[in-house]
Amino acid sequence: MAARRYTEHEEALEIKSLRRIIAAYINYQDAAEKDVKRYERSFKKLSPAHKELLFHLGLKYQRLRWCISMNTSFIMNMLEAFEPPFDMSQCVDGDCHDCAEHMHGHSHADTINNSELLAQHCCPEEGANTRETENKKDEEVHMVGSSQPAACNLGISQGEDKSCNDGKDASAAANCQDTDCFASSTDENITPGHRRAPSLPLDVPPVDVDKVRCIIRNIVRDWAQEGQIERDECYKPILEELNRLFPDRSRPPSCLVPGAGLGRLALEISSLGFVSQGNEFSYYMMICSSFILNHTQEANEWTIYPWIHNNCNSLSDKDQLRAVSFPDIHPSSAGITEGFSMCAGDFVEVYNEESQESAWDAVVTCFFLDTAHNIVEYIEIISKILKDGGVSSLALRF
Repeated sequence: MAARRYTEHEEALEIKSLRRIIAAYINYQDAAEKDVKRYERSFKKLSPAHKELLFHLGLKYQRLRWCISMNTSFIMNMLEAFEPPFDMSQCVDGDCHDCAEHMHGHSHADTINNSELLAQHCCPEEGANTRETENKKDEEVHMVGSSQPAACNLGISQGEDKSCNDGKDASAAANCQDTDCFASSTDENITPGHRRAPSLPLDVPPVDVDKVRCIIRNIVRDWAQEGQIERDECYKPILEELNRLFPDRSRPPSCLVPGAGLGRLALEISSLGFVSQGNEFSYYMMICSSFILNHTQEANEWTIYPWIHNNCNSLSDKDQLRAVSFPDIHPSSAGITEGFSMCAGDFVEVYNEESQESAWDAVVTCFFLDTAHNIVEYIEIISKILKDGGVSSLALRF
């Protein structure tokens, strides 16, 4: 895809949208803390007799704060590794808030040991669609072997990783039952050695708060052992069909995965011996998938608590507060085929270009077709970009 330059207006919209997304991630801890405080206010309104019946809730709220701090530690490490494609210090429509500057200027007790980039972001591509609601950039994330330069980084310091989200402390957090293992409810600013989000005056709408929490849950489906059953149900049939249709992969066939989400299916296809490219519209997804693909050092490196924000569908507090470790595999050790990439942008805009005609041996759709404003348009583009004799997998799972 030929590189293009954004107009000044388009770039301003992209920066504004990206700031909103980064702000939503940074706001995660504050939004979660507000929920816990609301629970505590409700508890205080109970009669003494009812409080005695529910005496365990005080400890639960302390544990919730620990879980929130663990999730925050992951999010802040993820954001510090993110390399935006634009100068985020620019003033846009009079808004001179610089999320990168706030992140860099915040004093942390520890620093991040950034790994060498395995997948690098390049410049925006031809056919980018700049939208008012949630603007994205078209970019490719090239795996090992790419000659593309890395984008500018946030200027975050590097050093020894002393995060409490390492294997030892994560395991301790998952199994600990003592009250002194958790932050005291009388001092909400205390987290057990964990990275805390910057205290910024952020006005984050509830819908953006929910998107961040949704990403945390989606990590389980794509990158945790707990999601293996669901992956077997929706990804495995696709992988088996690709394996059957392309028995000879001595010259790797190309496969496009629109709606790639956090990138697991695209990676699995690459591991089969395909030149695989994932395409994703959501920058919430792309920031997270880039971190998992590029910066994880080993399997089960991170521990999160994905269910703490949902008070439904849990039989007990133990279920709600259970830990999940990820990734279940180390991406760079998964036997990736050279040429694996991720492309951010609207599917219609990116792949409806002349350069994409007859470019792909296979197009795999999973968790994708239901995103269409016009499903016929999706199918037309898929037909156009397939080579003669190419195949598409129109896989929907409701």
